[in-house]
Amino acid sequence: MTYETITFERRGPIGVLTLDRPEKLNAINGRMIDEINAALDDAEADERVRVIVLTGAGRAFSAGFDLTEDVDGKNERGVADWRAVLTRDFEVILRFWESPKPTIAAVHGYAIAGGCELALACDITVAAEGAMFGEPELRFGSGIVAMLMPWFTGPKQAKELFFTGNDRVPAERALAIGLINQVAPEGGHLDAALAMARDIAVMEPEKVALVKRAVNRTCDIMGMREALNAALDIDVEVENLSTPDGRTFREILRRDGLKAALAWRDGRFGGD
Repeated sequence: MTYETITFERRGPIGVLTLDRPEKLNAINGRMIDEINAALDDAEADERVRVIVLTGAGRAFSAGFDLTEDVDGKNERGVADWRAVLTRDFEVILRFWESPKPTIAAVHGYAIAGGCELALACDITVAAEGAMFGEPELRFGSGIVAMLMPWFTGPKQAKELFFTGNDRVPAERALAIGLINQVAPEGGHLDAALAMARDIAVMEPEKVALVKRAVNRTCDIMGMREALNAALDIDVEVENLSTPDGRTFREILRRDGLKAALAWRDGRFGGD
């Protein structure tokens, strides 16, 4: 299959899926979601692929879902429309968690919002020194699609990062609070992820898949999937809620672009 927004290549027993919209910091649009799903379908069906590595082209892993896609249409969406869109976003993130094959994220640059959630949804996350994580959705007037963070770092850390919209959490702090597994030297994130993938690939894939299922089942027994589904329901409410701040933000976004909209939001209480 020919892709426009990703690349996929097999390196021996490892499938490398690369988000490939570098001019947009690999922002996730509808086309990319379709192509990620197609690539995962192929990788999961290919017995030669034992581990899937997810990474990003250019300067970043991913800046999250593309806020500039269908800006005008967002104003016209009702609850049912938002649920369909957010469910699509939610399901592509959870595919990496629920894939029968081990998944590893190799992160550099920014992994924020939906990009952060993609990195967290992988079974293992390796980040380069200088990588930045964060969930700044509230700054954009949005909610969190896949609320995985509290499950890995606990509610206190998650609330701080959600409420402040901090999108510059360094890799070292992400490691300290349990969001990632390893910090690699600058530029060495993919090599480190591939090395780990090779270690996993020598194992019997059927048994690795069963152990992954057991770990995920443990999380489900603790209520993880139920909680994620409940958080998605709340995110539908968030996106459908019309507020004066939200309307102003979207108008500036539509008229002047994302940078101007963020400058308006961040500058409202400066100096007070």
